[in-house]
Amino acid sequence: MRHDDRPPARLIGWIARSLDVLFAAVCLAVLSPVMLLIAVAIIAESGRPVFFSQVRLGQGGRHFRIYKFRKFRADCSPFGLPLTVNNDGRTSRIGRLLAKTKFDELPQLYNILRGDMAFVGPRPESLAFADCFDDKHRAILDYRPGIFGPSQAAFRNEASLYPVNTDLIKVYREVIFPLKACLDLEYYPRKTMLKDLVWIVRGVMAVVGLHPTLTKLPTQLPTLRTSQAPVTEGALSPPSSWSHARRMQL
Repeated sequence: MRHDDRPPARLIGWIARSLDVLFAAVCLAVLSPVMLLIAVAIIAESGRPVFFSQVRLGQGGRHFRIYKFRKFRADCSPFGLPLTVNNDGRTSRIGRLLAKTKFDELPQLYNILRGDMAFVGPRPESLAFADCFDDKHRAILDYRPGIFGPSQAAFRNEASLYPVNTDLIKVYREVIFPLKACLDLEYYPRKTMLKDLVWIVRGVMAVVGLHPTLTKLPTQLPTLRTSQAPVTEGALSPPSSWSHARRMQL
């Protein structure tokens, strides 16, 4: 029986989903003036469209359309690099502010109301990286994707982590994606609503610079810690920021 098929788990899941809907509706109502100002600023700078949408992988591998405020210039191709890096030439002036504040994510409150996402969950990947969910990482798709979570807090400044003059797609596939997956797979099988609330707070703190984030990629990929497989001694020699990110798992 799957972890979310047991009766107590289904009840907890129903409560968590109800709270997601309630708080998403409240946030939309409270933040609607801010969202309106952002929309006006985007139109004033570069015209329409106001929103960026893209098909992403959701729970169970289901495809859904995610919504964000548009950060890139209106003339940018939707088929460009599926990653954002520091000093990305595609980013508009308003887009740089949105990226810094993460206000570009506010339209995902609508995704939460639709049931595509939750407040806390793994980040939904674009279809360009669907093949990264191999046997070792496929369990991530058991969970509804979210705005906040361990990997989002740790990789708040992901755009600054890519080495210069490298194959960015290869770095994401071979280094960054496995690191995110490690954090997510260590947390979500034992998540609780209280722990989720803590990660929402940590996520907000990471945005304003009050929570530690990764400043350098580990030189060696970690061994996944699970209840069946403890960490192998000597399996990882990362910078302290990565060690701290793993210790932050509740």
